[in-house]
Amino acid sequence: MIYEVTVQVRVKNFAEGQKWYEAFLNKKPDFIPHAGFAEWELISGAWLQIAEGEPANGAGPIRIGVLNIESERERLKKDLKIEHFEIFSREEVPVRWGTFSDPWGNRIGMFEYLSEEEKMKRLSLLKK
Repeated sequence: MIYEVTVQVRVKNFAEGQKWYEAFLNKKPDFIPHAGFAEWELISGAWLQIAEGEPANGAGPIRIGVLNIESERERLKKDLKIEHFEIFSREEVPVRWGTFSDPWGNRIGMFEYLSEEEKMKRLSLLKK
């Protein structure tokens, strides 16, 4: 039985990395067990870790579901100077998505369900 998931990205400069991910996630880390390591619980049981070190070449992207991908893209452009974040869609795919990189080359993606019904269904699962 799987009950939790943790994903880790590495950053060359931990202080800059922590600051960048705090701005990206709009919150301080939930757990800092030791120097060079921080964790955020994104939703119940889903954690994102940053660790000081060499980023993995070709890894990712980590994809994060959001309610409004366009507003998130605008926030990231303004707050974090993200320049390359194109939003895509295909008729047969029920989401719109986009991918960008953090300053260390880690690939991060966001997606938004097109159906309001599906969005509400997913949100109701978080409340259980």
